[in-house]
Amino acid sequence: GEAALERIGEKAFDVMLLDLRMPGLGGLGALRRLSETGLPCEVVVLTGQPDYDDCVEAMKLGAFHYLRKPMEPAVIEETLWRAVEHGGLRRENAALRRMLGPASTSEFVGESPAIRAALEMAQKAAVSDSRVIILGESGTGKGVVARRIHDQGRRRQKAFLGVHCGAVAHELLESELFGHERGAFTGAVVEKPGLFELADGGTLFLDEFAEMSPEMQSKLLKVLDHGELRRVGGVRTITVDVRVVVPTNRDVHGLVQAGRLREDLLHRVDVIRITMPPLRDRPEDIPRFVAHFLALQKHRGLGEKKVTAQAMRVLQSYAWPGNVRELANTIERLVILSPRPAIDADDLPENLHFRKPPASITDERFLTLEELERRHILRVLETT
Repeated sequence: GEAALERIGEKAFDVMLLDLRMPGLGGLGALRRLSETGLPCEVVVLTGQPDYDDCVEAMKLGAFHYLRKPMEPAVIEETLWRAVEHGGLRRENAALRRMLGPASTSEFVGESPAIRAALEMAQKAAVSDSRVIILGESGTGKGVVARRIHDQGRRRQKAFLGVHCGAVAHELLESELFGHERGAFTGAVVEKPGLFELADGGTLFLDEFAEMSPEMQSKLLKVLDHGELRRVGGVRTITVDVRVVVPTNRDVHGLVQAGRLREDLLHRVDVIRITMPPLRDRPEDIPRFVAHFLALQKHRGLGEKKVTAQAMRVLQSYAWPGNVRELANTIERLVILSPRPAIDADDLPENLHFRKPPASITDERFLTLEELERRHILRVLETT
């Protein structure tokens, strides 16, 4: 019993075949100790001295099954495989609970050459297990493309989990990614598997990974190199098989030069690079997005609306610094507030009526001071 607990403390196992009558720490004692930490593996009890009370106690402590000697090896093997399958379902169930929230979809709207090129690259990435970095401004659909890569790949039956690395404190992020053992820190009353464990066999979406602290970047690098991790406060090594997809709206090479992003970490994740074009570079896709978002609002019971040709021209001329997300919010607001069945240019928010400068005018030497000031303000607004 003591030797078994020592081994489990060093390495993760799927299932344990446990005898009850052993010298030193018996089977029930070992099972009780394991149960206190949350049963790191499935347990099948096999004993030659069956006792009803022992059987009840073992099942209360979390044993998967209770077998009596002598027992056919084939039956033992079948029971062990069922225990392994049960453990996998338990982990998947935990992953699904983490995924509960607004329904997500990998449907992508757009037929412009710029977005088609990005989607073709995503299609090529989906057939492999290579790591992917997705670059683009906020609201361009990086998360949707990451989900599309997962849904079209061989890992689609497994979990797709994500975390925004910049929105979680360093101490909490380590526990979120790698998990923690019971008693690892104040408040850790039970052991908790991390996202890497829950996403085993699936995909982990590390949003804004460049926001991680240098210490976390170093720990992430080790997991990417070897596929092994240790929970916070733990000593046993856990092996995981996770595909990592990282999106960012930052200039990653500028962050490397500034010393805020490890260059070797960037090299690990920058196997396949996908760049999402901003919405202002593909105005021909805006009518498709508008139709899509109008249909969504109708499905939610907000009524049927149309957009006039004049309003559509204004929507296509706007720079959309918030990209697709800003367009979606604008359409939702218009559907709710517009009093008429057709949304006209007069219904649009005032900021949408400021047109972006014509692309054909590139020589600024002959512009008026008023036009120069206007262009400068628009650039600042688009940037921020």
